[in-house]
Amino acid sequence: MSSLFDMLGVEESGQTPPSSEDVCGTSGQPKSNDSGVGSSGSSQLSIQLSENQEESKAPKENGEISKTRNQSSLLRLFESKHFNASMAINYLFVTKEPGVLEYIGNRLFSFKEDEVDFYLPQMVNMYITMHPVAEVLHPYFVARCRECVDFSLKCAWLLEAYSSGQKKKSQGTRLRTLILSGELVPSKQLKRSENRTAWKTSFRGHKCPAVTPKPAPDLLTAPRPHEFHTQISSTEAEAVVSSKTPVRTHMRSRSDATGLQPAASLKLPGAQEIRPRLQLGDLTSGRAFDNGCNCLDSRKAAVNDLRGEVTQCMCGAPRLQPQLEFIKALVSIGKRLGQLPDRESKTQRMLAELSTLNLNLPARVWLPLQTPEFPHFVVRIPQQAASVLNSKDKAPYIIYVEVVSTSDLATSPLPRKIVNTLRQVKSEEQLQDPEVDPALIVSAGQETGSLSSFSWTGVPDEAECWSQDDDEISAQYQTLRRLQDRDTISQMSMESTDSREPIFIAAADIRRRLSESINAPKTRSGFKRDPEDPSASVLKEPWEDKVRRIRESSPYGHIPTWNLLSVIVKCGDDLRQELLAYQYLTLLQKIWKEEHVPLYVRPYKILVLSNDCGVIEPILNTVSLHQVKKNSKMSLLDYFLQEYGALNSEEFLTAQRNFVQSCAAYCIVSYLVQVKDRHNGNILLDNEGHIIHIDYGFILSSSPKNLGFESSPFKLTPEFVEVMGGEGGDMFEYFKILILQGLVAARKHEEKFINLVDIMRAGSQLPCFNNSSSTVQAMKSRFHINLTEEKLHVLVDTMVQQSINSLTTKLYDNFQYYTNGIL
Repeated sequence: MSSLFDMLGVEESGQTPPSSEDVCGTSGQPKSNDSGVGSSGSSQLSIQLSENQEESKAPKENGEISKTRNQSSLLRLFESKHFNASMAINYLFVTKEPGVLEYIGNRLFSFKEDEVDFYLPQMVNMYITMHPVAEVLHPYFVARCRECVDFSLKCAWLLEAYSSGQKKKSQGTRLRTLILSGELVPSKQLKRSENRTAWKTSFRGHKCPAVTPKPAPDLLTAPRPHEFHTQISSTEAEAVVSSKTPVRTHMRSRSDATGLQPAASLKLPGAQEIRPRLQLGDLTSGRAFDNGCNCLDSRKAAVNDLRGEVTQCMCGAPRLQPQLEFIKALVSIGKRLGQLPDRESKTQRMLAELSTLNLNLPARVWLPLQTPEFPHFVVRIPQQAASVLNSKDKAPYIIYVEVVSTSDLATSPLPRKIVNTLRQVKSEEQLQDPEVDPALIVSAGQETGSLSSFSWTGVPDEAECWSQDDDEISAQYQTLRRLQDRDTISQMSMESTDSREPIFIAAADIRRRLSESINAPKTRSGFKRDPEDPSASVLKEPWEDKVRRIRESSPYGHIPTWNLLSVIVKCGDDLRQELLAYQYLTLLQKIWKEEHVPLYVRPYKILVLSNDCGVIEPILNTVSLHQVKKNSKMSLLDYFLQEYGALNSEEFLTAQRNFVQSCAAYCIVSYLVQVKDRHNGNILLDNEGHIIHIDYGFILSSSPKNLGFESSPFKLTPEFVEVMGGEGGDMFEYFKILILQGLVAARKHEEKFINLVDIMRAGSQLPCFNNSSSTVQAMKSRFHINLTEEKLHVLVDTMVQQSINSLTTKLYDNFQYYTNGIL
């Protein structure tokens, strides 16, 4: 076996990575193959030397002996089980030796994908700013992008965000262009003729002019853009076609309501299949997220499914475009809402926009925050559940998304579209046509929305004839439009709206319902809807109740794999600092769990789309302290007593302990990262008593408008101390002990936090790095490595007292109250 010493020479550069190794240059490192995947693995780069080789290569000088030993220890580290993704990313950043860089680039393939994905922002930043690192990371990015659409898009979005301010033709921009060109498809989908262009995916070949996206082949023009179409596979379309010719009166315009039904297509024997023209991005078409691929709906796909084989798309349809257009549509809504003057107008506009977007669902789109842990397809966005969040200048909004879980985003079939109808038919009209597939006939749903969201399936060619029933439908729709109570509309049953028969309820049933309502367990009170703060009542509703309510009113609620997810869309803010804070909190959470310190933090996922927009994972069952004080008119302790019972009750004591553990954790976070802008609108309280800090737009060396109000170590108000039982109480002393234990545990892993931040500082334009390297050095000093545990205990007591009596905290809270109305 050839050792790594045979491939790596001794370099006298004196470069010393953190583990005191001098590493070497390369001369015979294995090359990458056409797919971009490195051909050398850890087994080919064995560091083991036989005893005979060691004896036969006795060095002539003592310096060579030292270098060889250092080299051997480094290589043994690389091959050991302790070498993980975190160490690999760190060595990519600190070393300058090509041999080590290429070896680590190949080792990335041996780590779990989720471990590497955690450091994707660091990898992207190094790819943009460090050319030698970009060369060894390029094969890994290409290989992952080939196999996963979700990874491709996340990588492209990060490249766009971190390339802002860079040269137009930087290596990051070129990689993003390559990803979005559609050239990086799975190896199984590559045609023989395309193998000759594999050089385009190599790092050097990628320096050629940008590859432009090519449209899907054989797509013929068909319906006009304003027509609405539902996706029906060829087999389903044949099932819908009936031999009966319906009785027609006069023809009606396609713009009318019944023109929303797709015309059934007749397939003649030997005729070539005609596919509709792509209308990606046109939300009025109903096919804004349809890339025109029918490979997964073909007969071959059905046969493969029976055989247990996976069907791959071979038609060349643009596989990234549907998801790109879906995210683009969500971001566009946020930007348009930001131009409106008040929350009520923003809410009305948001409902209309989401109703239009719903016309194009289900589709092969998903929420990237939940993948790859939970692969799914979006089937519906109930617009009545959405809400515009509090913000003075921006218009972030939260939506709740109905999804259906799936096994694979690229190859799993889409759920069939289920549409709603307001049409009420007589009993004889509900008889099924024996020649129509019963599975294609959809019963009335419970959602109301824009007229274009209704269509009819299972009635072939009836859309083009005018009937009196159609006029009744239009009249009924106009009646619904005049109703003002949205909640009543969303929960109203269509079968009961046009019922001609009275409904009788037995007296015994009434008595049973009254008894159940009286004896039901006590539920926590919600907030009334406030036009100035519509999100308070939405966020206060328990998640389980929201899921049950939406599922009961959803046409897709009967699907076993149905689920409800939520996401916040935020435009006009740079979320790259939020992403760094998420990584920091996640690392702290992991360390405290390993060290068995009972501290509670709740990191929330961030997806950066560009340098001014992104999506955020909402924290369920939470309301801000501002909303608590505004709606309850109580102090924080009184609110706890109302929600959790008396002081000595088990529920209150549990909530109090949760409050203490979370408050101590976020005090440590605020101190280490210097989190600013800590008003009550940025501190949440969940239904178990935990407090959770959000909005990390001002960390490290940045503060709001550089006012410098918040000079205390962390935010700890007398109101917080009151919930803990007051100064000197058992829970207050427990709070200080937790801060001490958390700091001791964190400083054991100080290097991990320093490396995480230092990599992002390189070439960064983020405001939190205004003071360059001094920012990282200041953060390092806050770990107090040189202090003994006794001295650290004294420091914690001092910081707690400073924070409780901080005048700057009171000043900033007053400033927020008078300028933004935040209590």
